[in-house]
Amino acid sequence: MSVFENTRTEPPADRVAVKLFDAHNHLQDVAFHGRLDIVLAEARREGVARMVVNGSSEEDWWEVLKLARDIPEVVPSFGYHPWYVKQRSPAWQSELVRMLDAVPSGMGEIGLDRWIKDFDFEQQLEVFRWQLKLAAERNLPVSIHCLQAWGKMLEVLQSEPLPRCGFVLHSYGGPVEMIDSFTGLGAYFSLPGYFAHERKTKQRDGFKRVPRERLLIETDAPDQLLPPERVRYPMCNADGKQVNHPGNLRSVYEFAAELLQEPVEKVATQVEENFTRLFGRLA
Repeated sequence: MSVFENTRTEPPADRVAVKLFDAHNHLQDVAFHGRLDIVLAEARREGVARMVVNGSSEEDWWEVLKLARDIPEVVPSFGYHPWYVKQRSPAWQSELVRMLDAVPSGMGEIGLDRWIKDFDFEQQLEVFRWQLKLAAERNLPVSIHCLQAWGKMLEVLQSEPLPRCGFVLHSYGGPVEMIDSFTGLGAYFSLPGYFAHERKTKQRDGFKRVPRERLLIETDAPDQLLPPERVRYPMCNADGKQVNHPGNLRSVYEFAAELLQEPVEKVATQVEENFTRLFGRLA
């Protein structure tokens, strides 16, 4: 398959027109370099109206900033991902503030992760708490990553200042029993298409419990690919590996509608309200 190949041309004539909002992706990723215009055209054809593009480290913050200045659909978010905290420079805090001052933006992707190899959890906690405090001071929406650290995540969020506008637990995969506690702190929960895989039963059951007014939807493109039969835009990176296309967002909405047993239009209306409530002032 060519890196440019996809199986879609024009959307079906009988498709209901709805606006789609991607709560979390990485449009700056190298997977999209050299073909961003094509990718964006296809995403727009599917109805993608806004997308939160998350920076992960000093290495990509400038790329996210450029996307925000050039592409109307982009809502930028800047933060140090827990995978990369060991690589931060002595000037990382001032550089992050510089990004946040440059354009209206959120904070993210930040968080905690015990899944990766050779992690330094104390460094993760230090960096996460500092960024969370800054987001609270500025009342910025926060995009939070968490793997195998849900108990500590809840403890930190209960003990630290939080932005009044709220925060999103991206690809929430934590215990169902914690959903109410996180909701009480101001959490939104973002559903990825990856949870459509049959083995993700626990995660799907969790999202059935998420309050509708706190539901968001994401692609996490180029990561978290949907099951093959749901992929609307097949795409590969330069190494031939299958990657996720932002235009697959409509398929994630369709998955959400099936999961919640509601019409796509109803899900889309609720998600637009939720997205606007959390990120609207950055538009």
